[in-house]
Amino acid sequence: MPFDPRRELTGYTARRGRVDLLELPARRYLAVDGSGDPNTSSSYADALASLYPVTYGLKFLSSRELGRAYRVPPLEALWWADDMKAFTAGRNKDRWHWTVLTVVPEWITDEHVGTVLGRVRDRAGGPPPRTVDLRTVEEGTVVQTLHVGPYDDEGPVIAAMHDDAAARGRSLTGRHHEIYLNDARRTAPERLRTILRQPVTGS
Repeated sequence: MPFDPRRELTGYTARRGRVDLLELPARRYLAVDGSGDPNTSSSYADALASLYPVTYGLKFLSSRELGRAYRVPPLEALWWADDMKAFTAGRNKDRWHWTVLTVVPEWITDEHVGTVLGRVRDRAGGPPPRTVDLRTVEEGTVVQTLHVGPYDDEGPVIAAMHDDAAARGRSLTGRHHEIYLNDARRTAPERLRTILRQPVTGS
């Protein structure tokens, strides 16, 4: 059976209406940085257009050259702003900063990523619109829950998750993290399933 990040890695399941407290290991991701409204900013579209060819290129390299098949992981993103209320009150998307991500299996090396980046550049006749790099994300202790519905309805769910963290004696730290369990281009807004995650400190 192909390796499936959603089944094999901790943190890729959540339940609507329940906030879980988890301890996560450091993980490596393909990553592209940007800022602005993801619905209107060309930089967000460019980021995805840069990320996906490398994500799929690694999958094919792993299967064909390493003999290790795996399912393409879901799209993820880190989100932050100078004032985090931009996510829960008014949701001023022009003030958002983000990093789009796809998780990389442990057996994929820096050399493999470099090989795929070279192949992508060669096929495209030049570098991708945005820089794609391999980085390690260390979140540690997190709270997370599942949001079902349009992305613009996330605000109250995020606020409730933050309140739950405070009730546990935890303080927010790091960047808001989302995992998109289905494809927004092929899914009705009311059926979108998004894991919402927030790193925390304290006990």
